[in-house]
Amino acid sequence: MKHNKISVFEYDKLKIGCEYNGVPFSENLLETLECFHASSKIRYFNLIHNGVEFCEYVGVLQVGSIQIEVLPKLDKSNDDINTWRDRLIGMLKEVGMFRVSAPSKGMLTIKPNSILELYFDIFITEVEYLVRTGLVKQYRKQTLNHTALKGSLDFPGHIAKNLVHKERFYTKTSVYDYDHIWHTIIRQTIDLIRILSQNTDLHNRIGALNLNFPEITPVRISEQTFNNLIYSRKTESYRAAIEIARLLLLSFHPDLASGNNHVLALMFDMNLLWESFVYHSLRKLFRTHLAPYNVRAQTSTPFWRASNYWRTLRPDILIESKNDDRRFVLDTKWKDVSNIGPSSSDLQQLFAYSQFFFSSKNALLYPCRSDSIKQGRYALTTSWSDNILCSIINLGLESKINKWQETIYIAIINWMHDTEAVCL
Repeated sequence: MKHNKISVFEYDKLKIGCEYNGVPFSENLLETLECFHASSKIRYFNLIHNGVEFCEYVGVLQVGSIQIEVLPKLDKSNDDINTWRDRLIGMLKEVGMFRVSAPSKGMLTIKPNSILELYFDIFITEVEYLVRTGLVKQYRKQTLNHTALKGSLDFPGHIAKNLVHKERFYTKTSVYDYDHIWHTIIRQTIDLIRILSQNTDLHNRIGALNLNFPEITPVRISEQTFNNLIYSRKTESYRAAIEIARLLLLSFHPDLASGNNHVLALMFDMNLLWESFVYHSLRKLFRTHLAPYNVRAQTSTPFWRASNYWRTLRPDILIESKNDDRRFVLDTKWKDVSNIGPSSSDLQQLFAYSQFFFSSKNALLYPCRSDSIKQGRYALTTSWSDNILCSIINLGLESKINKWQETIYIAIINWMHDTEAVCL
């Protein structure tokens, strides 16, 4: 059965009566999205007349059998959907959203046409690896009514249940088996993928897993369930599978009314993703090239206080020299400003960072079609601010993630080492 998929970009619109990739946007689909919009805490899209308009969130919305893929894009260039999908998947991989402990040969060459399918494939690959290497057993408490005394007698339960059954014993025992919370999470995720995916290969692999995976007692899974998990030496190998399971299970919104139009929202804020991608790229390449700098993300400093209220400043990226006291503040923005320039609020924000982090070189980082660096300074004549630079760094797009990261690293290093740009 062919999977119905609609591919759009940031800030695109879907309207009733129109077809997208040969898939009609129906009233039923809009009604489901409206219900999801009303119940969701995060606004992944906005409601418009007879349709929806997407915003800065990218990823996948699966509504019943229809998959809506939202991809990032800066402008109306000729870059096709596959190029932007590859960029998005590459960025997600670099920031750690795709983790595979033992990838198969097929996994290394997979060319998915959906972010969601890639998550499904990685999760199934992880579970297959766990089954091959041996699933973990754990102790659990069990209370049962036996005809023989085995374990400790639960007196309150025994009196309540066996007042007229003298031949039975209500006991508490410890059982060492596979029925524990780790496998409960995995089992529910496998069942969810079986419902959502229409990929024949995934269904065949799930069928093979069901033959080797133990029977598990159903338990309601919530966010608190994942927060309470404590990894040990035995369960560390479960981490990648559990992280994907958390993403899928907590993003799933079942349709309790009809049971047909379930919604899975696997969406990412593109501004945060861009920030994280730049940070991870710089941190990795600074280490690779042995650059004498420390790179930190989201470093806080007190900004304002009144009575019991505190407010802090938190720049996206702070770079500190290991050899001296130089500091560089970077603030990332996912938008193309090559024609309009930076906004006043962005410049004001960077000025505040420079004052509280004592950095004389600061920059706003924007993605763009071509590399460029514009040097600027704040129009003040006071002695405490005339040495502060605010640069605009446009980072050119690359189709290959490794080349893109290298481009980002070179641009930042050249800017940091540009002694002529320092105002004296």
